[in-house]
Amino acid sequence: MIMSDSGSPQDERASVGSSSLSYGEVLPSRLINRPFTASPEALASNIAPSQSSEGRERTPSRSSVLSSASSQSGRQSLDAVRDQVAESIAVRTITRSETVDGNKIDVVITVSASSDASFLRRIADKIRNRLLLKSYLFALSMSYPPGAAVPLLLCTSSPELLTRASLLVNSKFTARIVPGARASPDGQRWLVQVQDLGGSLLDEEALWDVVRKAARAPADPLAPPPGSVGIEQRLALERARLERITPRAAYEELTEPSSPWPVVLVDIRPEAQRRAEGAVGGAMVVERNVLEWRFDPRCSSRLPIADRYDLRVIVFCSEGYTSSLAAASLRDLGLLFATDMIGGYQAWKAAGLPGEVEILATGLPAEEYSFN
Repeated sequence: MIMSDSGSPQDERASVGSSSLSYGEVLPSRLINRPFTASPEALASNIAPSQSSEGRERTPSRSSVLSSASSQSGRQSLDAVRDQVAESIAVRTITRSETVDGNKIDVVITVSASSDASFLRRIADKIRNRLLLKSYLFALSMSYPPGAAVPLLLCTSSPELLTRASLLVNSKFTARIVPGARASPDGQRWLVQVQDLGGSLLDEEALWDVVRKAARAPADPLAPPPGSVGIEQRLALERARLERITPRAAYEELTEPSSPWPVVLVDIRPEAQRRAEGAVGGAMVVERNVLEWRFDPRCSSRLPIADRYDLRVIVFCSEGYTSSLAAASLRDLGLLFATDMIGGYQAWKAAGLPGEVEILATGLPAEEYSFN
């Protein structure tokens, strides 16, 4: 019952009519005590009375109110389920992620029936909320029918990571990128459509390659790469593998007819250097750039004498630096008796050794040893 201004009760229908004239439409008294759980649109339709041709009020259908409320509740429930699924995927992604140079990385291919770009964004939101203080890069996509354009979302904590990853995606999927890629204003997300992404078994591997390479810290061009060694260190390492000999010891080996294995002296200096400095008569001339091919017993371009692995090869250069690396290379081919001469040709000359050597340890004429 609605009370009048004087406090006396008024007929409901009359009250509605008079109130409408002064204040507009009012809520019927029979609806005041009824709970409303419907959508705002349903509520608005319920509180606006309908008039019949005789001016009588038409009451709203209870079933329509319940149906509208049920529809809204269903939409809310579905949204909650999607949110829960996105949260679960985000947690699994973070848990199984790899770490490259301090950056968490992973590739996620979701098979959710409701998957679309907005669902990928929802997953990205959940990841961001859990990794606020961490550095990460994730590639999120979904399983689509063959031939379809598939959304790919790169989400990261750093615009720099996103730039590197997006460039790699463009290079790997050049012919399949659908125009219209979009980056978020904060530079932490990049959404692109890739034609038939996932249609090949190599696509996921390509995405893994993207995130792994993009996550690596840029190399300092002035700092030596990990695992590299300077030439002095390398020279010391290679010499540690050799039993280097002096020029006089080399001369004695070459002129010893009872040597248990064939011995050869190999001059690896370039022609211009030999002309300028002089030569050792009787030494084989095999320049450095073809040395391995001439002494590898497996190679079809080898010298006739290089048909066995117990061949004693004594290498020399001008001063004994290049020869150490060359002898170590021959050892890598299996010539375990290969070595070099300490001090090279300069040391040979300084020791007063003859400029012509008759190599007796091989039993072959000296002219058969010259090779260019």
